[in-house]
Amino acid sequence: MRYIRVFILLLVVTAVYACNNDTHKKDEVTLYKGLYSAGPEIKSFKDCDSGQEFWAVDSSAQLELQYSQLNFEKPYEPVYVEVEGIKSKSGKAGMGSEYDSTLVVKKVVKITKEIPQDVCN
Repeated sequence: MRYIRVFILLLVVTAVYACNNDTHKKDEVTLYKGLYSAGPEIKSFKDCDSGQEFWAVDSSAQLELQYSQLNFEKPYEPVYVEVEGIKSKSGKAGMGSEYDSTLVVKKVVKITKEIPQDVCN
């Protein structure tokens, strides 16, 4: 009976550790390089590596500010950015619902009008 209790305890500890470890990986901040564009209805990020497009949420309060300071004549002009952020599944309703995933930007590393051809075509 004692061995069964120890075995069950080990199973529970293993399961709890596995769940916590998976959650940490989902919320891990990663460096993303891509094209960002914004306007009244769309804030999008296109990953240069995968080509996948995301709804962009600026939790840093710097991405939208720095984008607006580039003084474009028209909205939705793409810029090259390097940002640290977290990908998550988009909600079924709201502004970003037409995208599969959302990129929550935590930090702006680089933003420029110059789009490097060797990095992002």
